[in-house]
Amino acid sequence: MNNGIFKTIKSYVIMTIGLFIFVFSWTAFLIPHQIAGGGVSGLASVINYSTGFEVAYSYIIINGVLLLIGFLILGKAFGFKTIYCIAVAALMFEFLPLIPWVSDIEDKLINALLGGTLSGIGIGMIFLQGGSTGGTDIIALIIGQFRETSPGRVFLMCDLVIIGSVYFIPGKELSDVIYGYIVMVSFSYVIDMILTGNKQSVQVLVFSSKYAQIAEKVTKEMKRGVTALSSMGWYSQADSKVLVIVMRKSQLPEITEIIKNTDRNAFMTVSSITSVYGEGFDQIKGGKISWRRKPEQSLQE
Repeated sequence: MNNGIFKTIKSYVIMTIGLFIFVFSWTAFLIPHQIAGGGVSGLASVINYSTGFEVAYSYIIINGVLLLIGFLILGKAFGFKTIYCIAVAALMFEFLPLIPWVSDIEDKLINALLGGTLSGIGIGMIFLQGGSTGGTDIIALIIGQFRETSPGRVFLMCDLVIIGSVYFIPGKELSDVIYGYIVMVSFSYVIDMILTGNKQSVQVLVFSSKYAQIAEKVTKEMKRGVTALSSMGWYSQADSKVLVIVMRKSQLPEITEIIKNTDRNAFMTVSSITSVYGEGFDQIKGGKISWRRKPEQSLQE
């Protein structure tokens, strides 16, 4: 029980840190330099640039309306973590500007890259803990109830429209829209690396006369399956085995150490692979791929 409480507290602490990084990216890099971005925070910033209305108030109002619509259409689709993240982010948008430090870098491109990167890091930390800042997530869920469409497409369309609207603000130019799209690209790249970096897989081929010892160590120490393919060295005309091992990219240092300690003359190749299905990896799902989830399965704790 104590372990469960500790994990819950740890999860909320990490989410709070992630929220701080996310909001700080806006209050220190993006908003002071009038740079837009995607999501509800981006929409709130666009409203601020055009009317002067506080970002914190726009953020909580827009998310509040989306939550209400979501409850009416989807039912109990939102866990406490989602509501917590929205509320804490709104408070941070209100009080973080009181911190006197903001970016003094004049180049808007650098500020856009730094803001998008930090924003991606913060949201990535939140997602890893099962949290969500609502916003376009809610829109994607609502649209998914009525049309077969991927959430990524919904996010992209929303962000394109939000950032593109900057062009219609008096005094703004096409370059301001481009800076917003730079924020969107850097944000997407960073969050993708955070969420999928540890899941990237590689295929390793090992050529060694000590293939049996290497295969045994990989099986026992790394808990990974090994396939031995019959082979023949054309120069030596000697029969041998080639080991085929599929693993997570993060395990490369471990298998490299095993091979180096077993046979320093071994030959190893590493190839990146995009999809791996089976035990220890992703599961094979039959039928047509669809993102339409039941309301109770989405944005839960």
